[in-house]
Amino acid sequence: MKKLRIGTSGLEVSEVSLGCMRIGGMEPSALDNLIKTSLEAGIDFYDHADIYGGGKCEEVFAASIKRLGIDRSKLILQSKCGIRNGYFDFSKAHIVDSAERILKRLDTDYLDILLLHRPDTLVEPEEVAEAFNLLHESGKVRNFGVSNHNPGQIELLQASLPMKLQANQMQFSITNTGMIDRGIAANTKFANSIDHDGGTLDYCRLKKITIQAWSPFQHGFFEGVFMDNPKFPELNKVLDDLCATYGVTKTGMAIAWIQHHPAKIQSVVGTTNADRIKQVADACKIELTKPHWYEIYRAAGNILP
Repeated sequence: MKKLRIGTSGLEVSEVSLGCMRIGGMEPSALDNLIKTSLEAGIDFYDHADIYGGGKCEEVFAASIKRLGIDRSKLILQSKCGIRNGYFDFSKAHIVDSAERILKRLDTDYLDILLLHRPDTLVEPEEVAEAFNLLHESGKVRNFGVSNHNPGQIELLQASLPMKLQANQMQFSITNTGMIDRGIAANTKFANSIDHDGGTLDYCRLKKITIQAWSPFQHGFFEGVFMDNPKFPELNKVLDDLCATYGVTKTGMAIAWIQHHPAKIQSVVGTTNADRIKQVADACKIELTKPHWYEIYRAAGNILP
């Protein structure tokens, strides 16, 4: 599997990350097989959050790593904090406490990356800076980033931080293309020209912040997968044709489409199916043509000016 660099951190990681949001209820043997398969496929990056399974996802992941005898130095571990029951919280106390609990559940001395999960409109950037400094100086967190943040929110945080934010995790898939629609439909009155995120993709490319794409197989906000979904007949017909041409599955094509973008986006694949991991790994070897990339974009219902 190809590697990409996370921001300017120096971390060279797999271009696909295994998202661990759904692993909390897996049988130990199935989880072990999922992680073993992902490692064999070249995936070394594992994405967590303190709210996934109420913390259980991190616990069962750590138990599996221990059973498999995997060296911590072979893994890149990322987790997120900031979402609480009914509100968001970027206070110093919550960030530090969350990080400490994450480390305990993951049974590790450090996180490679800690992300702030969703924007807290009541954020005090100086408090975030104090929390990040404390965690960084103690060696407990090596790099930091955000999730679902727009350029203005990132700039507000960055102005108080001594360290650079390295990643921004955003929803992106063939059917959730808000990050690219605005640019493609610029200077038109098409609905896709509306700016929903402040130009996050271009901003992150300019600032060398790695975009991590969550829910690469979903449409809407966790409304289900678009593959073989009767809501998307034209898209699935095009995917069927191109999958036959390239010799991959629709799961793989969904990732190949994201990876083809020159922004060097890292896909976060939240599957619990080991076979899908293999399909994704196979697709990472192919190179879509530009006409085929745009054909998929159009088939998802997007209009080119």
